[in-house]
Amino acid sequence: MSTVRLTTAQALVRFLAAQYTERDGERHRLIAATWGIFGHGNVAGIGQALVEDRDLMPFHQGRNEQATVHAAVGYARQSNRLSAHAVTTSIGPGATNLVTGAALATIDHLPVLLLPGDTFATRPADPVLQQLQLPYAGDVSVNDCLRPVSVYFDRVGRPEALVPAALEAVRVLADPAATGAVTLALPQDVQAEAYDWPEEFFAERTWRVRRPRPDAAELDAAVRAVRAAERPLVVAGGGVRYSGAEDALRALAERTGLPVATTQAGKGVLPYDHPCDVGGVGHTGTETADALARTADLVIGVGTRYTDFTTASGTLFPEDARFLNLNVTGFDAHKQAALPLVADAREALTALTAALDGHRARDPEEWAAAKRDWQRRVDAAYAAPDEDARPTQAQVLGALDTLVDARDILINAAGSLPGDLHKLWRPRSADQYHVEYGYSCMGYEIPAAIGVLLAAPGRPVWALVGDGTYLMNPTEIVTAVQERLPLRLVVLQNHGYASIGGLSEAVGAERYGTDYRYRDADGGFTGPPLPVDLGANAASLGMRVLRPRTVRDLREALAEARAATVPTCVYVETETPDTVSGPPPAPAWWDVPVAETATRKAAVEAREEYDRHVTARRRHL
Repeated sequence: MSTVRLTTAQALVRFLAAQYTERDGERHRLIAATWGIFGHGNVAGIGQALVEDRDLMPFHQGRNEQATVHAAVGYARQSNRLSAHAVTTSIGPGATNLVTGAALATIDHLPVLLLPGDTFATRPADPVLQQLQLPYAGDVSVNDCLRPVSVYFDRVGRPEALVPAALEAVRVLADPAATGAVTLALPQDVQAEAYDWPEEFFAERTWRVRRPRPDAAELDAAVRAVRAAERPLVVAGGGVRYSGAEDALRALAERTGLPVATTQAGKGVLPYDHPCDVGGVGHTGTETADALARTADLVIGVGTRYTDFTTASGTLFPEDARFLNLNVTGFDAHKQAALPLVADAREALTALTAALDGHRARDPEEWAAAKRDWQRRVDAAYAAPDEDARPTQAQVLGALDTLVDARDILINAAGSLPGDLHKLWRPRSADQYHVEYGYSCMGYEIPAAIGVLLAAPGRPVWALVGDGTYLMNPTEIVTAVQERLPLRLVVLQNHGYASIGGLSEAVGAERYGTDYRYRDADGGFTGPPLPVDLGANAASLGMRVLRPRTVRDLREALAEARAATVPTCVYVETETPDTVSGPPPAPAWWDVPVAETATRKAAVEAREEYDRHVTARRRHL
């Protein structure tokens, strides 16, 4: 057997550079690049290997380890999980900073390979810098924090152990039913240790991304359920997009008349103006979709996890509703005591459409008037009667709505924007709407936009963030500048946590600690907003900053940003919405427990309201 002598880190880089995925005859590089922040624990191992083979593995320099994972996730989502990035960190805090990003990737079923440095396998000194010591376990390091948020975890304690570990890691990354964050913890001495590797380890490998077809018996049961239903409703999730099943879903809807509601991850899988599209569903959904959900006798979930926002915390669907779930994972297919159809979304939808040939489930005219009424409400929220006034958040979205086309991609994750976007935004393409709401992680938007720009060069990419989210994680602006990526950043300054402030008021916490104001002697928050200038901060990090003050200015600034070839920020102070221009209120409930006993009137009243809602919760068994 021919061998080649390399360090463990060098071998890993060369191995990763030779891995590919293939689906429907299209081949993609599995690990297209590596993100990293170097320190002791990876600079002399992975760092040296990346320099040595820089022609094989592109490298992106990050500023915050959590943000590098978000960038990798943004890339993977835009690549429909067929291509991913790796992330390398030093030991200690560099490694633990990965945990939040890893949780997001695993929750959202998006592939990312994490390569944190680890303390010495040979233990030449005990402890070494940044080593966690526990009196009950000598083999635990801080990297073990990544175990519960990884779909696969291994610690490579010897060079030869890399072979099975690396093969298993990429197998999981390429498996649509198992993918998420994959962690290979790499002790720093093992990274630098040389070994005689079999040349076969570095041969190109192509991992076929399966499209499992539905079981005949499950398909037959699904067909009978749809034919028997009088008021069926499709709930489409992110699995439709990752499968590339948009055309298959459209065919099913058009041939049967099935209404299609969408989760945050699924929004856009049908054009907003398609007769069968009824908009977002759940707590942040449209009244059109939620009205259909409240009367549905069969809910057909396609690629969805049924989060509490989708089900309105178990209060949205009727008690006697049955569920039919098309999902590539058996775990999600069986939720809500459903009839499972475990298969790739495209294959399952295609088979279901063929088996339902001639069956007409519903007539889109049933909800056409409700859709038109909802669009009038969207128009009202977007409207700006006074072009010289300060815009509301909804009017910012309205100004953007008039500007974009199918090429633009919008990215958001947290605050009040996800709710407004789910209800109001009109997606022009299947991948325009990129709202991360599985983990709803503040600070996701800017690094994720960088990942999307790398996956979709030449397309206008917008990161929409509130002031709270911006303050969480603005550091990757420097990366966008360094990489010469035309990131378009819209920062909405409302001087506080608007979403949580509203929630705080609703649950009787009286908006305490949600505004950016001075602290008074009694522990309250009073006075004018803090003199914080986030636009100046963005400029100090290298962005070009535009400062519109009115709706008229905003339209001009957004158009200028869209045409920009350098990272550009539109920094706008927003007005509190009134009853005319504000978005419609939430059409369904969301469960946030309220204090069962309290002395303050706001909390007592909030508990009474909570008790009224919670009685409507149903468990579908």
